Amino acid sequence: MKVTSKWLGKRHFQADGPSGNTIYMDAKREDGGTGQGNRPMELLLMGIVGCTGIDIAMILERMRVNMEGLEIEAVGERRDEFPQAFTRIHLTYHITGDVPAAKAWRAIHLSEEKYCSAIGSIRAEVVPHLVLNGTDIPPLDVVTQGDGQPD
Repeated sequence: MKVTSKWLGKRHFQADGPSGNTIYMDAKREDGGTGQGNRPMELLLMGIVGCTGIDIAMILERMRVNMEGLEIEAVGERRDEFPQAFTRIHLTYHITGDVPAAKAWRAIHLSEEKYCSAIGSIRAEVVPHLVLNGTDIPPLDVVTQGDGQPD
């Protein structure tokens, strides 16, 4: 995969990737930016929620689960020292529909541990949270049968 970036002045950059879409990045004003784009660390979190979201939708579809909605919130904790890398990322999955909790947790674990390349590319601890139809669901230890389906 190849992406390119082009400096547009001050701290403003345009980036293009093989998808053909363009994004803009910029630093915050106190760091010399102009506020004309997302911060690179925002884009990192956006990539994580996009990657795991695609996984969750695909996994639950394969499980023949009727998910009606999915929103994912990412809250990243960063080091004070440079590089100010993420140390912990809390991912809250808000799922609605006729989705059994065990299957929702199974989909989350499969995404975070096996399929999501974005999560697999970071060193930060990822802490999942599930809100199913408005109710916090504590983590489940999901044991799989030979067919990959939750018990």
